[in-house]
Order: sequence, then structure tokens, then C-alpha cells
Amino acid sequence: MSRTLIVGGGGMVGQKLAATLMSTNQSHESVSHIDLFDLSYPDNGIDSVASQMTGNLVDADTLSQLASARYEVIIHLAAIVSGDAEKNFDLGWQVNLFSLWELLRCLKSEHETSNELYRPRLVFASTTGTYGPPFEGPVSDRHICEPQSSYGAQKVCAEMLISDFSRKGYIDGIALRLPTICVRPGKPNKAASSFFSNIIREPLNGRSAVLPVTRDLHHMFASPKSAAQFFVHASQLDTELLNGRRALNMPSVTCSIGDQINALRKIAGDEVVKLIEEVPDPFVHDIVSTWPTGFEATRARELGFKSESSFEEILQVYIEDDLPQDQNDTLRRKTNP
Repeated sequence: MSRTLIVGGGGMVGQKLAATLMSTNQSHESVSHIDLFDLSYPDNGIDSVASQMTGNLVDADTLSQLASARYEVIIHLAAIVSGDAEKNFDLGWQVNLFSLWELLRCLKSEHETSNELYRPRLVFASTTGTYGPPFEGPVSDRHICEPQSSYGAQKVCAEMLISDFSRKGYIDGIALRLPTICVRPGKPNKAASSFFSNIIREPLNGRSAVLPVTRDLHHMFASPKSAAQFFVHASQLDTELLNGRRALNMPSVTCSIGDQINALRKIAGDEVVKLIEEVPDPFVHDIVSTWPTGFEATRARELGFKSESSFEEILQVYIEDDLPQDQNDTLRRKTNP
């Protein structure tokens, strides 16, 4: 059994992951202890985990304390998101790369002082933004990383650090290049990809939403449930199977925004879709248009990673797991009069 730390455990994926690990633990007893670390936590979040630690990743003493606890598994989700990283250049590099460098240095020190007995599994949340155009169809596992955003550049550098520290034996790391996680519950964030969830979540909850790009833009998606399972699977994976290539493109569903909206219309009707307002935003468009529209994800699938097979399935996950009960009841009455 392993002691697990989720860095960024207060975020949406962190909370989903904690709940999934707790459920997995009850079934298989693979996790003996789960701790969360973040700047803050939602009021209605997971509160039955062993502890919720509050702190800032840019504080070196905090990182040293986290490393000294010698968790067997560290799942690193915390980041300055894409749109914010583009606008706040220095902060993006500080949080998304330099804090990781400091954490890895601390883990290296723990490895050395333990006579090389301590070597934690570190699972890192990377992004589709590690790639940049031009693209000719879905990105293969051999596609060269040439990001066209600060966020993507920071994540590529982080992947290289994790690979090198793993090669030297200080950690046992793996980086998961995530598709856009959709439909995200809660409120919009500063990620350039936030609108992909907004145009589904807000109308389903009776609120208007802004679509900042054209409906023919294609993108790749997986549900929060799949994202949590990605990290659970990666925490238990035999990394010898990676053959030294420690970054993986995760499985996903590729579709257009128009396909998203059509799925919403099919389930909720035209009146809900009318709550989407098209308001072009060049800043958002310039970021998301540099991202790949699909992953082949051959390696990940062969290693046992799985996702949904359609956007309708992703939408149903949100309805079943996160749509408030009153809205869920209203939706059922519409679809089953």
C-alpha cells in the first residue's frame, strides 16, 4: 500500500482524483493514506481525506517539507493555467517550471539521504499544448514537441526535468499529456480552454455562455472521470514498459465545437442551446488554434489507458456526476415528458 500526495488537490481534477483513490482504496486497499496540498479548497470538497495542507509551491521551505514526508506516490496537478500563463509570463514560469525544479531537487536529496532507497512515483499533469502547428491529422506518439504558447513551453521543460531525474534514478516519473477535461463542474477558470466546458455547463444550468471561437474548430476531450482514472492507472503502471519515453499522449474524443453543441441540443433541446452567444475573442483563438486537434494515443492505449468514445458519452458523465439535482430533474422532465 502507498502513501499518496496530490499537489493541486483543491482543484477540480484533484478533488475527483481524491474521491477516486478513496473508492479504489475501499475496493483494493492499494492506497493507505491520501494527502492534498493546494492554495485553498472548495467549501463542498473532499473532507474525509487524512489531511488538507495549505501552502504555496513557490515557497522552497514548503517544498522541502513535502519532500521530507517521503510519499510513495506524488501526483502533480498544480499549475498556472494556459491563458493566465500567457498573460503573466514570469509567474507562469515560476509556478509551472521553477517550483517543480525545486521539488525535484528536494526529492533527489531525500533519495540520497535514504541511501537510494527512496524513489517516489511522480505523475505529472502535462498538456496537448506541448505540441504546435503545423499538424497533419492526429498527433502521433513520435510528433516533435514545438509549443506555441508559454504554458506549452513550460510543460515541455517540466517533462524533460522529470525524464532526466528519472533516468538518474532519483524519482520514477511519468508525464500525462491531457486532452481538455470537459465538462468541468464549478465556475469558469482562466484557462484558454475554459469555454469548451462553459458552453455546455452554463446552458445546462440555465445560464448564458460565450463561445469565443468558430464552431468548426476541432479539439480533443476527456471527462473528469477519465482524467482521474488516467492518474490512478499511471500511479500503478510498470514504468519499465515506457522504455525511457516518460511522456504519454492520453486517449481522447476528437470533435468540433459544432459537434459539442449538437450533442447538447440532442440531450437538452434548442432552448438550452440558444443560451450560447458567439462573441469572437482573438486572444483565446490565437492560443487554442495552435493546439493539436487529436491524439493517436497508441502507446497509452496499449498500456491500458482508456477514455470515452464520443462527446455524448462525456456529456452524460457530467449530467450523472456533476449536474445539480434540480437541473437534472428539469432535464429529465424535458427529455421524458
